[in-house]
Amino acid sequence: MDADYRHDNRDGVFSRAVRAGKRTYFFDVKLTRGEDKYITITESKRRFSNEQGKYFYEKHKIFLYREDFEKFMLGLEESVRFIETGELPENYDAEQNEIDFEDL
Repeated sequence: MDADYRHDNRDGVFSRAVRAGKRTYFFDVKLTRGEDKYITITESKRRFSNEQGKYFYEKHKIFLYREDFEKFMLGLEESVRFIETGELPENYDAEQNEIDFEDL
């Protein structure tokens, strides 16, 4: 890979913005120092601050690394399919999917 490309594009090599109602989702492909690609998914919502009397953007970001793509996509696809059809995935175990966030 060309050194100038690495230097100029370390923070981002591809971006896609998706407007969805009051939210905008940003899908950004970035490079690690080791030149591995990963995705950041940012949800941005415009909010009004009564205290400051002006608008600001509330942002939430997820970092998704290559080794997690398959599991992430499977979880997303199963969730969307459930919303669209109401059908649970095969071998679905509700107890297995309960997470105590205090343990994370």
